[in-house]
Amino acid sequence: MRDRMGRGGRTDGTHKMAARRFHVWVGAESGILKGVDLGGKRAVNLTDFNRAQEISDIAWRDPEETEVLLGCVDGTVKVFSTREGIVTESRHCSGGEGPLRGLAVYNSSLVTCTESGLLKVWTEDSEDHVEVGRGVCRMRQDAGRPECVATGGKENALKVWDLQKLQQPIFTAKNVRNDWLDLRVPIWVRDMQFIPGSGKIVTCTGHSQVRVYDPSSPQRRPVMEMTYEEYPITALSLTSDANSVVVGNTRGQIAILDLRKGRLLKCLKGQAGSIRGLHCHPTLPLVASCGLDRFLRIHNTESKVLQHKVYLKSRLNCVLFTSRENWEEEAADGAATVKEEEEDEIWDSMATVTDRPESKRKTGPQEAPASQKRLKQMSKDSELKSTNASTFLED
Repeated sequence: MRDRMGRGGRTDGTHKMAARRFHVWVGAESGILKGVDLGGKRAVNLTDFNRAQEISDIAWRDPEETEVLLGCVDGTVKVFSTREGIVTESRHCSGGEGPLRGLAVYNSSLVTCTESGLLKVWTEDSEDHVEVGRGVCRMRQDAGRPECVATGGKENALKVWDLQKLQQPIFTAKNVRNDWLDLRVPIWVRDMQFIPGSGKIVTCTGHSQVRVYDPSSPQRRPVMEMTYEEYPITALSLTSDANSVVVGNTRGQIAILDLRKGRLLKCLKGQAGSIRGLHCHPTLPLVASCGLDRFLRIHNTESKVLQHKVYLKSRLNCVLFTSRENWEEEAADGAATVKEEEEDEIWDSMATVTDRPESKRKTGPQEAPASQKRLKQMSKDSELKSTNASTFLED
């Protein structure tokens, strides 16, 4: 499967019509939003190339999945409409330094967090904000409680914030105890996610640990800790049953860890570069991964089978799954629709020929076709040969 891109990365009418059929959305370092139709086996560039607006985060704006939020490193937030197939809004979220490390929506208001630690709620009347600490690597929203978000980063411990009361965090994690040399363990929270229905939070660190916190308990240290390999873990995502977590590291290794027993379940193979983004399907046993090797991969979390592998030409930062499930039916219907749309577009782009252009050559006796000339020459040669042969016999 290869990318299909118009000039300058702009979408045409066919791509606009097919934007609703994409199953995976991927943000690239080149600033391009890519849509991938796994059933129809096609990938499309949906925005223009702009490296200054590298996409660092991606999220749904509404539960109906009609708009995609794109967070750029320059602080710009774009809204891509899956119905119209174009960017409908663009807003520069001023304040703070560094790229955006998280996007969320609360009560129709945009919520952003920068690397410098500025957490803001963008409302029409005012802009509520709070400093959550520098070196933020990730901000995540609780799907069950949209008013709660979690932040964490390098030397910035995990914190949970109530967007209605941004003065103080409602939970602040405590660093683990010193190591066996009695040395302080450095803090480096790379990613986190709320575990549905439990109130717990699972995090991954740049020191290869996976930890589970329970804000409802009096213990502020992790209630569970696992270690996977020895390389920094860069991303995580909960599986559809929320009993396991998929993690990826800078070595390109992806594993599934059991959150109930705290052990390694499976390893997913095929990656060749650092993992930048992971996202599990909400209901299906599928996980999408992307990173520096420019490939989007879809693995089955139950059978470990690599079901799809798509080369997307750019280094990839983030990935977003749709919640749709009936891919097989969409593939059969979508392939016919896209083919018909492409044929109509080809016919519409062809110029109409009205009159035949007049020949500039002078009128004269029509020349015989080349085939007739060859036949005449062959007949002459045969006559000459027969004459020579008869003359030879007569002599």
